[in-house]
Amino acid sequence: MKPIVYREIEGRSAGYLALLGVLGLLAAMGLGSAYYMEHHGHIVTGMTNQIVWGMPHVFAVFLIVAASGALNVASIGSVFGKTMYKPLGPLSALLALALLAGGLTILVLDLGRPDRLLIAATVYNFKSIFAWNMILYSGFFAIVGVYLWMQMDKMMYKYAKPAGFAAFIWRLVLTTGTGSIFGFLVARQAFDSAILAPMFVVMSFSYGLAIFLLVLMAAYAWSGRPLGDSVINRLKNLQGVFIAGALYFVVVFHLTNLYFTKYHGVESFILLNGGGITSLFWLGQIILGSLVPLAMLYHPKLGKSRTAIGVACVLVVLGGLAQMYVTLIGGQAYPLSLFPGYQESSSFFDGAVHGYSASLPELLLGIGGFAVALILVAVAVKFLRFLPESLDNHAVDPHGK
Repeated sequence: MKPIVYREIEGRSAGYLALLGVLGLLAAMGLGSAYYMEHHGHIVTGMTNQIVWGMPHVFAVFLIVAASGALNVASIGSVFGKTMYKPLGPLSALLALALLAGGLTILVLDLGRPDRLLIAATVYNFKSIFAWNMILYSGFFAIVGVYLWMQMDKMMYKYAKPAGFAAFIWRLVLTTGTGSIFGFLVARQAFDSAILAPMFVVMSFSYGLAIFLLVLMAAYAWSGRPLGDSVINRLKNLQGVFIAGALYFVVVFHLTNLYFTKYHGVESFILLNGGGITSLFWLGQIILGSLVPLAMLYHPKLGKSRTAIGVACVLVVLGGLAQMYVTLIGGQAYPLSLFPGYQESSSFFDGAVHGYSASLPELLLGIGGFAVALILVAVAVKFLRFLPESLDNHAVDPHGK
């Protein structure tokens, strides 16, 4: 195998400047939406006293989960010693940091009082999973930042493997903590399950790799650099495995709940009688987000088409957003079980299914977070050497077929 040479992109073309312009506009619209909601209050959103986590949280949690999964490519190269994945390590770590930054940007701007973030960063209640996640997010930036340095500095490269182990363990803990936010909420019957923690870990593999594949193919196609079929085929097959793994956990999660009588109501709401939630679960999450991408990736002809692989990855991302919507919004829409075994109703919506319709500012804030992440990646690859000059078959897999 010939040595891998890393080089920044030129970044002077009209297409590159147009990309930055579009992403900058989306980020600005997201920032403006945050200001609008902060100025007028959450009354201008679709959120209520019953649905307190809205569309911004759907985008934010998705990006945070995907950030962990995006690091998976680097981990396979450093931790598990797979040579083909090592040249992809710097881009993998960069994308992980950018996605986490985009997700946390949404969370901070959706708090209602972003100025009080300093309190959350300095005052900890260690009985709260939210306090744990403040430490996990900060630690992720620090550890992955060091890991990235070890990969890109020739003098420090000998420490890349131990740094990769630390990053690998930390990202598993981080995603476990994110899943546990919901798993520890015993008051919500749609959450309250220990299986949510490992399910979020496996979902992160799928979401993060889908975004990584899209960024990788776009970067090499737009910069005119060689990208061999060996890399694409290896990654798309791995993507299929991750999609199947995430689907397996979803099936086990719902089958487990169906086994217990106390969860029959919420399962009926999600799977049968939830209206838009049910439609989004079956059409968005299961069919378009899981089964269709699986069929496309393993189809004898479509699986060899980069366009089809890209479409499959886009469907995985959209299916992931659908899954987060069903999990977050559906979990809050179903009424709390205040008196198990009894029916209750009052002027405070006790026992009633809660409605939610996302407002335009919420959507723009979520999309703005995506734009922030992509801007960070686009600017970084222009000024720093994250991308190999060539990833053709001879460079990464000279003995492959």
